[in-house]
Amino acid sequence: MPGHLADLTDRARDYVRKSSSDNTRRAYASDWKHFSSWCRRKGLAAMPPQPQTIGLYITALASGDGTGVKSSVSTIERRLSALSWNFAQRGLTLDRRDRHIATVLAGIRRAHARPPEQKEAILPEDLIAMLETLDRGSLRGLRDRAILLIGFAGGLRRSEIVGLDCGREQTEDGAGWIEILDKGIVVTLRGKTGWREVEIGKGSSDATCPVVALETWLHLGRIGHGPLFRRVIGLGKLVDAERLNDKHVARLVKKAAMAAGVRGDLTEGERLLKFSGHSLRAGLASSAEVDERYVQKQLGHASAEMTRRYQRRRDRFRVNLTKASGL
Repeated sequence: MPGHLADLTDRARDYVRKSSSDNTRRAYASDWKHFSSWCRRKGLAAMPPQPQTIGLYITALASGDGTGVKSSVSTIERRLSALSWNFAQRGLTLDRRDRHIATVLAGIRRAHARPPEQKEAILPEDLIAMLETLDRGSLRGLRDRAILLIGFAGGLRRSEIVGLDCGREQTEDGAGWIEILDKGIVVTLRGKTGWREVEIGKGSSDATCPVVALETWLHLGRIGHGPLFRRVIGLGKLVDAERLNDKHVARLVKKAAMAAGVRGDLTEGERLLKFSGHSLRAGLASSAEVDERYVQKQLGHASAEMTRRYQRRRDRFRVNLTKASGL
């Protein structure tokens, strides 16, 4: 590019980088590396995109060819999306409707598709028990307490929790911000389909109130600007300027659930697999006894059907079509 367009070129690259999240780019890069390595082992060319090669690749994934480990249908579809994205970045187009891909994928879905394995929901009684395992006298414990309560009450994803700032447009990598009002907190989030607002009201007691927990963390952590949730350093006595990684939320949920004995009927290994950051979202959806549309709005779902997937306990037979038909 001509020298006088260098600044615009750099800015364009920056916008391209911001078009997808860091996690998405890392996943797509990993999937491309996996595909490229498979092509080298099979003596095939990774580029340009050949539908026959892609068809063989997804067949190998589904059958566990060479590794013995069969990929799930969701993993195969994610890898296909990653390949499409990577080819597009190189100015190439992958036609997923080509029969060598579409027909093979249809057969894989028919043969191997299974209902999704859902994470265990953290219900209110579970959350209260988990909060009791945290150290109230340390900054780390106060931070983690606020994370669990805000994540649950807001029905937030782990990336949304750690992406919050104290105010609007305070950091370049922020994914939203908070505003503390008299009756609660308004959380503004940048989602996949645009901006949305989430309202988190005050709890019935200070011990379980997300607003109180957050205000305590901000006050004692001396945080007034920038990332909301940060690392605690210096033997737990100092708050760093660096934003927490979203993996911390998943680790926190697992650790606190294990310490609180949630689902103690399972083995330790089974319990570790049952909980994740999504357990907080599922917990809110499963326990909030309000009209379903309010839960749908809080979670940012486009359809009520998606919200129902998060509801682990609900009256499935509230509408009885058998009786309604006269039987």
